[in-house]
Amino acid sequence: MQAVRNDSKDAALNAAVPEGPLTPPQVQQTNSSWTHLVAGAAGGMATALLTSPLDVLRTRLQSDYYRSHLKSTHISAHARPSFIRSTIQHFSETFEILFSIHRVEGWRSLFRGLGPSLTGVVPATAIKFYAYGNCKRLYPEVFGLDKDATSTHALSAATAGVVTGTATNPIWLVKTRLQLDRHHVNSDGTTRPPQYRNSYDCVKQVIRQEGVKGLYRGLAASYLGVIETTLHLASYERIKVAVARHYERQGKAQSSEVTQGLILSGSAAVSKLIAVLIAYPHEVLRTRLRQAPMADGRQKYTGVAQCLRLMVKEEGFAALYGGLTAHMIRTVPSAAITLGTYELVLKLLSGR
Repeated sequence: MQAVRNDSKDAALNAAVPEGPLTPPQVQQTNSSWTHLVAGAAGGMATALLTSPLDVLRTRLQSDYYRSHLKSTHISAHARPSFIRSTIQHFSETFEILFSIHRVEGWRSLFRGLGPSLTGVVPATAIKFYAYGNCKRLYPEVFGLDKDATSTHALSAATAGVVTGTATNPIWLVKTRLQLDRHHVNSDGTTRPPQYRNSYDCVKQVIRQEGVKGLYRGLAASYLGVIETTLHLASYERIKVAVARHYERQGKAQSSEVTQGLILSGSAAVSKLIAVLIAYPHEVLRTRLRQAPMADGRQKYTGVAQCLRLMVKEEGFAALYGGLTAHMIRTVPSAAITLGTYELVLKLLSGR
C-alpha cells in the first residue's frame, strides 16, 4: 500500500511539471490496474461487433477447405499469373466469397462465430491491455529500463501476447471451427447439416473426440503471433512519438483533442499494417491447425513445421498469404477502433 501511495504522489508531482510545448498523444497514465482491463474490454467489444463479417471472410480464405474450392473454379491457362493479374484475382476471390456467403447461407452466416468471437475478443483484449499497461509500469521498476524506451514497449507487448494467447486459445479454436462449419452436399445429392450446433456443442465434440488438449490446437502458432503483437504495439508507440515531435518542430503548442484522437487512430492503423505485412503467415498456420478433423477422423495438420511444409508443397508459398486482403481490410481499421476506444475509455476512467 505504501508503494501505491508513493506512486500516486510521484504521478501527482510529475503531472504538475510541464514537459515542453507539446504533450505527445500517448496511452493515458493511470495507477489503477483495472482501468486497463475495462478499457481493453470496451475496445475489443466495439471491434468484434463492427468487423464480424470480415472476420468470417478472413477465416474462410485462410482455410484449405475454401481455397481448394476456389482453385477448382478458377482454372486458368496461366500457370504463373502476373502480379497484376494475381492481385486482381485476389480481390475478386475475396468479394466473391463474401457475396456467396450472403447468397447461399444468408446474412446470418456473416456473423457465425460472433458469440465465441465476443467471448474471445473482449477478454483477450482486456487481458492484453491489462498485461501491456501494467508491464510498461512494472518493467522499468524491476529491470531499471527507460519507461519510454522501445525495449520496454516490446518486452511488455511480448508478455501481453503470451499471456493472452495461452488464456484464450480454446475460445479461438471454437470460433474457427464454427466459422469453417457449413452444410455439406453428399455424393447422392443430399445435404448434411453443419457438424456443430453451437459453441457448447463444439466444445463437447472437441473434448470427446480429441481430448482437452484438442482445445489447445494451434497454440504454438499463436505464440508466433507474439511477433505481430510486439511489432504492432512497439511501432504504435514510436509512431506517436514521431508525430508528436513533428508537431513540436513546427512550433505548435498543445494539440487539440480531435487532433490527438486522429493521431492515435492513425498510429494504430499504420502500426498494424506494418505488423500484419511482416507476421501474417502465422495467422494462416494457426487457422489450419485449428480446423476440424477430416472425414476419417485424422488431423491433416499436426504441428507448425508439418503444416508449413505441407502447405508449401501442395499450394505453394502464396498459400501463406491466403486471406491477406480480407485480413487487412478487417484488422487495420480494427486496430484503430480497438486502440481508439481503449484510449478514450482509459481517459474517461482516469478522469482526464
